[in-house]
Amino acid sequence: MRSERHTVHANGITQVVRAAGPPDGVPVLLVHGNVSSAAFWEPLLPRLPETLRVVAPDLRGYGETDTAPVDATRGLGDFADDVAALLDAPGLFVPGARPVVVGHSLGGGVAMRLLVDRPDRVSGLLLEAPVSPYGFGGTRDLDGTPTTPDFAGTGAGTANPDFVARLAARDRGADGPTSPRNVLRSAYVADPASLGGDEDLLLESMLTTATGDDNYPGTAAGERGVLNALAPAHFRLADELVAVPAKPPVTWVRGDADVIVSDTSLFDLAYLGSLGVVPGWPGAADCPPQPMVGQTRAVLDAYAAAGGTYREVVLPGCGHSPHLERPAEFVAELLALAGVPTGV
Repeated sequence: MRSERHTVHANGITQVVRAAGPPDGVPVLLVHGNVSSAAFWEPLLPRLPETLRVVAPDLRGYGETDTAPVDATRGLGDFADDVAALLDAPGLFVPGARPVVVGHSLGGGVAMRLLVDRPDRVSGLLLEAPVSPYGFGGTRDLDGTPTTPDFAGTGAGTANPDFVARLAARDRGADGPTSPRNVLRSAYVADPASLGGDEDLLLESMLTTATGDDNYPGTAAGERGVLNALAPAHFRLADELVAVPAKPPVTWVRGDADVIVSDTSLFDLAYLGSLGVVPGWPGAADCPPQPMVGQTRAVLDAYAAAGGTYREVVLPGCGHSPHLERPAEFVAELLALAGVPTGV
């Protein structure tokens, strides 16, 4: 498969979309994660059969799509509305298409929001290392109970300022652990060798991230920007997900060596506090690490108990990006969910 670039005006912004396969093929919508773009899916496309119709947008503030502001008080609603508008955009899918929606990390949260908002337009959900249905950070148990009333330790204030500055400067070097290249090598995958010849493509994708108060990471006040939109004060859809009336099948794919979305996440200030990295950590009783994986499993168990189905696939030795690190297994799960026989 090879993708073609499309420019689409939808939901009030200009979105750039990569599309591949025949328009009447089995529809698949790929939603990328934070600090990346649709280009993160490019290494996967040659492994997909030409019977699929694959559409991969750049989310707002990433890639070539407009740097439109993110209203954090809507959680990931701005992103989900942008993606929903593409379902009926001319030339992308056939009218009324119900794609399998694949969401990576933040994109997993967008995919969940899309299912809640438009259950009639989703035939299946493939969640790849998704953000917890209770958001990122600041919750203490499987029910998503807030650690503090004000969700302290979440949102834009948790971003590493040097990493943000290097993104803004389009730093392509490998000097220091906070360079985007080294973050790609150490956090996005478990084994940097798995990036292979795609490393520069993926780095350039990261460097398209729009930085600032309205985008990544957002304002310290907490009502604007990406990390605030991911914070549990604004992104909490567990109950809504379980209550979706028409429940398409869900496949959850994750690596057991993921350091971003994990019960021991190196991006969770509470877990870093338990390691002694963050001064002033009040202790496990007052500020335990967020059980991200356990929360997702508990919500999907409730989804299944309410009439849905899900499958959890754990890839040993794999990090945050199974589609890059273990593409054969990832493709097999995608094709099974889409009802496409392997090898077709």
